[in-house]
Amino acid sequence: MRLVAHAVLGSTNTEALSLADQGERGPVWVTAERQTAGRGRRGRKWISQPGNLYASLLLTEPAPAEHWPQLSFVAALAIHDAVVAIAADLAPRVAIKWPNDLLLDGAKFAGILIEGQASSDAGSVVAVGIGVNCASHPNDADYPATDLADASLSPDGLFGVLSVKMLTRLAQWNAGVGFSTIRADWLARAAGLGEDVRVHLPDREITGRFEALDEAGGLVLRLPDGAVTTVAAGDVFLRAGAPAETS
Repeated sequence: MRLVAHAVLGSTNTEALSLADQGERGPVWVTAERQTAGRGRRGRKWISQPGNLYASLLLTEPAPAEHWPQLSFVAALAIHDAVVAIAADLAPRVAIKWPNDLLLDGAKFAGILIEGQASSDAGSVVAVGIGVNCASHPNDADYPATDLADASLSPDGLFGVLSVKMLTRLAQWNAGVGFSTIRADWLARAAGLGEDVRVHLPDREITGRFEALDEAGGLVLRLPDGAVTTVAAGDVFLRAGAPAETS
């Protein structure tokens, strides 16, 4: 895969999608040492200080549009793979929180943002945005944050491994055909599985035991009355955590 590296960008996702508008077909990585307008899910701000990893992978026609959200699970596994490959001692302390956060000792150090667009001329494109706190983290985030500074993971070193791991996980996913194996691997690394969690929805909050992911990656909860419900999108509180600030 080709790499386009920048010192400063507004957003690596925005730049990746702009390249697609200019005819770039990818796959291509776009990285920045710093972002001035980084963002997370639902328009949230992503603090983008130097020393951390900011990268987006532009994919053309990666799968039918209904499968695009699955790329957050693919990317989460690739990040997990890369971190553990470099710092194996962190493996017991790293987990993935639904839908797209990575945690170290229960605090967030990485997030993922999937953005897609369709073009009648160039076909559909998806930007897989990844932010990893390698050297520093915000102190005022909605969800407790941390970084990988103690493990001495540099952005360049982590990206080199991540780019390889991402290829492996994309091949496993196989445009959605292999999501069942991605889902199984994700659940093996999941934070809060089998525990009670709270989920903030736009109009209400629900509480239940996190039992599984459904075939599309939705969060399967068993409610206090025994009923089972599936959540497609929401902000999750782990038993000892705060609402997720995802990216």
